[in-house]
Amino acid sequence: NKYSQKMLLKELSKQHEGLFDFFYLPIDFKNNCNKGYAFINMIDPKSILSLHINFNGHRWKHFKSEKVCAITYARIQGKQHMIDRFQNSSVMKMASSWRPLIFHSDGPNKGKAQEFPVPDGNGSD
Repeated sequence: NKYSQKMLLKELSKQHEGLFDFFYLPIDFKNNCNKGYAFINMIDPKSILSLHINFNGHRWKHFKSEKVCAITYARIQGKQHMIDRFQNSSVMKMASSWRPLIFHSDGPNKGKAQEFPVPDGNGSD
């Protein structure tokens, strides 16, 4: 839980750059550390296998932790559903390094950062 958003993205992108279009590492704001889980939406479900092989059951490379990664399916699936879930969340008012990130899912900008939609005023938190 000492990984920052930047550190985990770097680790993830080594072999999976351009393969995911949503990323969120929830932060415990009181302790300024992550909560021990992240949400990652793979663009193509076939890419989940590679992610699983490279991370599931493996220890984290930094901080000499005994903790291992365990990949599970999220209750909410898909980039748009994740955007809908977080778009009006109070986390969108926090520092940019604590907010969910989205990336282009296709085309020439696939895998490049995309602007998160502004809140629509419906408030989910």
